[in-house]
Amino acid sequence: MNPILEAIHHKLIVSVQAYPSEPLRRPDIMAAMALAAEQGGAAAIRCQGLADIAAIKGQVEVPVIGLWKEGHEGVYITPTLRHALACVWAGCDVVALDATDRPRPDGRSFKETVDELRKQTDVLIMADCMTLDDIRHAVACGCDIVSTTLSHNKSAIDTILNEGPDIALLRAATAEFPDFPVICEGHVHTPADARAALDAGAWAVVVGTAITHPTSLTNWFVDALK
Repeated sequence: MNPILEAIHHKLIVSVQAYPSEPLRRPDIMAAMALAAEQGGAAAIRCQGLADIAAIKGQVEVPVIGLWKEGHEGVYITPTLRHALACVWAGCDVVALDATDRPRPDGRSFKETVDELRKQTDVLIMADCMTLDDIRHAVACGCDIVSTTLSHNKSAIDTILNEGPDIALLRAATAEFPDFPVICEGHVHTPADARAALDAGAWAVVVGTAITHPTSLTNWFVDALK
């Protein structure tokens, strides 16, 4: 087994990201937050943007899953081969990209992007999926990891506390691909959510907002007091 896949098996991955215009959106702050997550026991860090990837890779010893978000509509998570290669050059161990069949800015298909990444790098490829068909296609294309990242089809910042992970999709995917690294990501807001994901067969669980986004955390408490 690949040592990175072994290292994250049944473990917590922490997503360390800040949105544009937020006060924490600085590479040094994201790197410090990633280091704090590592010290808390995170087995890997997921992060966004070339500067953050480089800064975090320089701070932590655990694997770094890198992506590059551009835009807010359609395919915006590492949308092209150029974005993916830049993430690799910035230092990530795993590159995450949108695995849906929606049109990509450079005109390549998802499979063409994966194939070219394989030719040019030895990086692991994580497919951020929306549906079970996306997961099937990503596995067929030779991706190393699939995730439920896009199944809710909305930004994490738009979620509320009681919206849980997509356990139904996770169960379907792990039943069809029982020995494949299927990761639960999205709407994992409590330790109970994370436990439920592992119990449903997840290879690993990604938690972002509930650990590293104080704006959302504060909002949840403010709403509860209204």
